Amino acid sequence: MPSPAKPRSTANRRPADPPGTAARRAALRLLDAVLRRGEPLEAALPSAARGLEGADRGLAHAIAAEALRRLPDLDALIDSATRQPLPDDAKARTALRVALVQTLALGTPPHAAIATVLPLVDGGPRKLVHGVFGALTRGGAMLPELPSLPSPVADRWRAAWGEGVATAAAAAIAAPPPLDLTLASPDALAPEGASLAADHRRLVDAAPVTQLVGYAEGNWWVQDVAASLPARLLGRGPGKVLDLCAAPGGKTMQLAAAGWDVTALEIAPSRAARLHENLARTHLPAKVVIADALDWSPAEPFDGLLLDAPCSATGIFRRHPDVLYRAHSGVVEEMAALQSRLLDRAATWVRPGGRLVYATCSLEPAEGEKQLDRFLASHPDYTLEPPAAEELPAGIEPNDSGYVRTLPGTLADVGGCDGFFVARLLRASA
Repeated sequence: MPSPAKPRSTANRRPADPPGTAARRAALRLLDAVLRRGEPLEAALPSAARGLEGADRGLAHAIAAEALRRLPDLDALIDSATRQPLPDDAKARTALRVALVQTLALGTPPHAAIATVLPLVDGGPRKLVHGVFGALTRGGAMLPELPSLPSPVADRWRAAWGEGVATAAAAAIAAPPPLDLTLASPDALAPEGASLAADHRRLVDAAPVTQLVGYAEGNWWVQDVAASLPARLLGRGPGKVLDLCAAPGGKTMQLAAAGWDVTALEIAPSRAARLHENLARTHLPAKVVIADALDWSPAEPFDGLLLDAPCSATGIFRRHPDVLYRAHSGVVEEMAALQSRLLDRAATWVRPGGRLVYATCSLEPAEGEKQLDRFLASHPDYTLEPPAAEELPAGIEPNDSGYVRTLPGTLADVGGCDGFFVARLLRASA
């Protein structure tokens, strides 16, 4: 008779990870995707957080996003507690970022933060991570009240806008931004909040978007007040208008709600699908065309054209801190070149006497002021048309040249806004 099987030894069996470790592992993957591979944080989330749902998925995103907001200061603390600087992409450094940001910025008790991070470096420098974390937390390490911007970004913005704007940017990234809604109509049922402009609500500490009154009915959509400016400057219909690079559709919906006959052009089928979903939820009409604007041509010119051009997106750093690390000077140059091509092509699609609104959610002059100067110099049939005060939210004004530039510090007393450049151009009548 065979001998009974001996029970398997548990001496070398790896202990189970503490609850919550999976969310921290996802946060580490997110940071790696952004900092090493240059991926957008939101685009990396599905893969990095695969298998996580609900609160765990949200926690992974929150840890990674807050670490990106505080990265230079986290790294300064880490470097102060090691004999030799860890490589920027070392797993130990990233694990320490994940542990420290929880304790120093998100309120996680130190023992819980380190217990859920140490499994991320199994087979690696656990003692180093544990020792550096312990030394810093026992020593009363703190993060500065205002986060430090990455040096290349801070240098660029100081050179372009001055020290005050760089300081305002640090203040802007330190606090969660408010939630702005654009209403489909003035009488639409929507959450109570401040109104900075017509058909606008601003909410602070809001419930999840899908739980807010009026969401299911399609009465409004989420859109930063600065992002609403380009469509506001085209005014109200009737007439035919083209929204270039349209997804996810905030400006398309604004134009449709304002009575325009809207054609929305989008190159990416997946983004066009999201645009269709938003139009369906809000019950607003628009013709969606999936095509590359550099290849496509309209059958006839439009009365108005809105080009919210692809850009570095540095103006939306409050909600998307990953852009501070992805949008280096090479990206800015590449995007500016694409904008020039799109502007030159779009200029021929506006009827004489019609308007072209050019906008970017960028804080880089190459994607705004310099782009406008180049365009006007090469298109004598266009002139800059400054907006009137009543077309803009209170606290936002065109500059002396006639275009609109929002910066960190704009509307700071009521929660701020994204960084945008917006210029309205009038084509001469035939």
